Amino acid sequence: MLFFRLFYTFLLIGAFTFGGGYSMVAMIEDEVVTKQGWMTLEGFTDLLAISQMTPGPIGINTATFAGYQAAVASGLGVWGAVVAALVASVAVVLVPVVLMVLVSGGMERWRRHPRVAKVLAAVRLAVVGLIAAAALSLMTADNFGVPALTQRFVVSVTIFAAVFVLNWRYKVSPIVLLLAAGAVGLIVGA
Repeated sequence: MLFFRLFYTFLLIGAFTFGGGYSMVAMIEDEVVTKQGWMTLEGFTDLLAISQMTPGPIGINTATFAGYQAAVASGLGVWGAVVAALVASVAVVLVPVVLMVLVSGGMERWRRHPRVAKVLAAVRLAVVGLIAAAALSLMTADNFGVPALTQRFVVSVTIFAAVFVLNWRYKVSPIVLLLAAGAVGLIVGA
């Protein structure tokens, strides 16, 4: 039953999200945390951090790890979790792959058509909204701490602001920023 729910859930996520993995994050979080209860928000945030650090597209990585965690939470054991991870991974890419095969031949020909251009422009705006929703949904007390100037909250906001400025203004490599943020978290947490 869990395998079917995973397949159905991630098939819908893959079918109805446009713009890549970051636009999927809000839908995945809503499904695995709120609707299905396969993990906590804090667990999802950790899963998302791991998905960003591992090679590959973030949407597929998140689906894979979410499938694995759902099976572990259901008590299916390691091999059941591996199968669940595969089911979620295949489901999330199935519809986009089929659509790309069907559409790729005619896309070059129709891309500059005014109506198609308008549809693509609207989809781009929706993607920005989905990415913003994903970012805002992760800004919770579970992830940042309670804003009563606790050490966790101050450190979280400081790391966020520093990473934002260093990446946006000074174009510091994301790899360097991830390593530095991890080191600060390790030092503060110890």
